Amino acid sequence: MAGAPRVVVPFSMSTPDRGPDGFRHNPATPGGLGMGPGALPGPRIRSDIVDVYVFARVRAGEGPPSPLFAGRGSHAARSGAMMEGELGAPTRPRVYFLQLLRSKEPLNNTWHPVMGHIDAGETAVACALREAHEELGLTPSHLADPARARGFWALEQVHPFFVPAIDAVVLSPRFALEVPAAFRPVLNSEHSDCRWVDERDARDAASGCFMWPGQRHAIAEILESLARDDAPGRKSLSVPLTPPSRA
Repeated sequence: MAGAPRVVVPFSMSTPDRGPDGFRHNPATPGGLGMGPGALPGPRIRSDIVDVYVFARVRAGEGPPSPLFAGRGSHAARSGAMMEGELGAPTRPRVYFLQLLRSKEPLNNTWHPVMGHIDAGETAVACALREAHEELGLTPSHLADPARARGFWALEQVHPFFVPAIDAVVLSPRFALEVPAAFRPVLNSEHSDCRWVDERDARDAASGCFMWPGQRHAIAEILESLARDDAPGRKSLSVPLTPPSRA
């Protein structure tokens, strides 16, 4: 019901609309298309999952966030080097991305950005902010505090992927949330650990940090559109940081 208080319950794999693999199988799930009488053959198309890429920008002389993934980019990060200066481009802050280690299926024991399912009657933006609350401990009051949340953006590219178990193509809206380097997430029961990844390792497939090409595409978009203070995307892609609500 619109305007009604939302009760957050512990994560469970046995909810009525989810199978044992953690994916929703109910044909009536909002966001699922191509399932009614006369629908074209082929996989369903659904858009009920969001990704939220949490990042921090660190300027010259500032230390990196912690804990830091010990990859190829971590040495330069600890030395305080600036990313674009290394490539001969104009200097800008170095960017780090937060990852969470899943402790439940699906994707148990793998590192990912914040992810979650859109609830019935909920917008993608509201879902992204709710997931930031549930998975990181960022309450609505935290999101309204510039010292805790420095910006929120809807990325232009969605994340398309195919799930054979449910014969569905998922088009996942993607968001970016900037926090200070000193941010410490409060994890829920879905995750057992967190780490920060330097941008060099984040976009490098060989590092294994972001396991899917689509995730590395999101990293590339954030670096191109949001890393610099004067990047046009910081204004054009910006979404107000408002408390989670339903449509």
